[in-house]
Amino acid sequence: MSDLFPLRVSSPSSRALALVRLATLAALTVGATGCMVGPDYVRPKVDTPAEYRFQFREVQATANTQWWRQFNDPVLDDLITQALSHNWNAKIAAANVEAAAATLMQARAPLFPQLGYNGQGIRERASADTVKAVPNPNPFNDFQTLGNASWEIDLWGRIRRQTEAARANLLGTEEARRGVILSLVATVANGYIQLLGLDAQLALSKQTQAAYLESLRLIEAQFRYGQTSQMTVAQASSQYETASAQIPRLERQIALAENALSILIGRNPGPIPRGLTLATLVPPPVPAGVPSQLLERRPDILQAEQQLIAANAQIGAARAQYFPTLSLTGVLGTESAQLAGLFSGPARTWSYAGAITGPIFTAGLISGQVAQAEAQQKAALNNYQQVIQGAFADVSNALVSRQKRVQEVTTQEKLVKALRDYSRLATLQYAGGYAPYSTVLQADQQLFPAELNLADTRAASLAALVSIYQAMGGGWVDEAARQAPAPVRGWGPFAPAIPRAPGDVPPSARGAKSEMPAPGA
Repeated sequence: MSDLFPLRVSSPSSRALALVRLATLAALTVGATGCMVGPDYVRPKVDTPAEYRFQFREVQATANTQWWRQFNDPVLDDLITQALSHNWNAKIAAANVEAAAATLMQARAPLFPQLGYNGQGIRERASADTVKAVPNPNPFNDFQTLGNASWEIDLWGRIRRQTEAARANLLGTEEARRGVILSLVATVANGYIQLLGLDAQLALSKQTQAAYLESLRLIEAQFRYGQTSQMTVAQASSQYETASAQIPRLERQIALAENALSILIGRNPGPIPRGLTLATLVPPPVPAGVPSQLLERRPDILQAEQQLIAANAQIGAARAQYFPTLSLTGVLGTESAQLAGLFSGPARTWSYAGAITGPIFTAGLISGQVAQAEAQQKAALNNYQQVIQGAFADVSNALVSRQKRVQEVTTQEKLVKALRDYSRLATLQYAGGYAPYSTVLQADQQLFPAELNLADTRAASLAALVSIYQAMGGGWVDEAARQAPAPVRGWGPFAPAIPRAPGDVPPSARGAKSEMPAPGA
């Protein structure tokens, strides 16, 4: 480090001249701080399909509404409201945003002059057995009170690039929070639908068990009077036990689903209230949207882009280390051998200096950091492209799942109707003596699983609809995020503003251009 100015100036004229030089240099360096090394971020080109592979003829613009309310189930609405307010993952995500905002505040702090102070009091005895002069008196006192100031002039944009990266990390963390909200609402809705599906299967199993028990008692009475064989009794008993075995299995699944929902809404495991039944839920319409809208609506895509922006900025921060660093420092205070005279005029002391430092040979230290930053930018770019393609696949999968689940429900309803007719006719033939009981047993063995499968398919069809809303994202995420725990916006005048929604983020920070330079540009 080489000093640009003397540490102490004896005469007023030379002191004024030094101050003028220092002010001139500061003005020139501040004017030059518009230069930032490294590539500026522009959004990379994305191969976006014109439309989704699977389309619905009738869609509605519901992507920005609270779609779960269209099920017309107040209990589901209340569960989602509780989850948004009390879910632990939502609270953790909000705290992560606060931590990212604090990191940004730390990253941009060096852009401003740093002020500090220190004071000390020393009593010391110097060795008399040395060649240097021994102070008189010996031992001696030294008291100091000093205020200091320092400022690194960001000539090449290193601090600003680091600030850019920290801001992108903050925005990415906020998008991660929105992603938690998106997943939370969809998970609660799917869990509630699954619970209603299990309720329907349990009710069906109990009804079937009661019907089989009545048949078993009738056949046992017939056996006692010699009107049927013991084999028929065994067949009817096996039929009854088959239905009975389903009940504890379903009750176990219901308890597990209730516990999972309880944790999601921030409560201890316990029962969950019910509103409508699976059959009376009103499915919301399929939301309208085009693939290009995913780039602005999906939190995971926006998060991946902010990670790319941060990685791109780190290239400039690494390259800036090749250039010299200029810093200004100053000290003002008092120093005296007597505590009583510490604040007298003769005790005043001050110094100011400018220093410039730069690398000559670092054995690959800086070039390695630049190469690392460029490689990380490549990885972030590939991850961004991968997340986008994954989002397109999520929407396509959700759309085809909904289409095919609806078809499955229709087909399964026809199958159940046919099997009920088969069971009814088989029972009539057995009662008339035209068919053995094995015919009835065979019909019921096909009907009962088909009825259970129908309830499960109906629940899966509604869950696929929820997955469409989750895959497409939309403004409803922001509506839900307003009900969730929000990060604290700041801790003073230098604290950065924490974005609450995409509208809070300036377009320049979100990436509005169409292509990105090569990592080495």
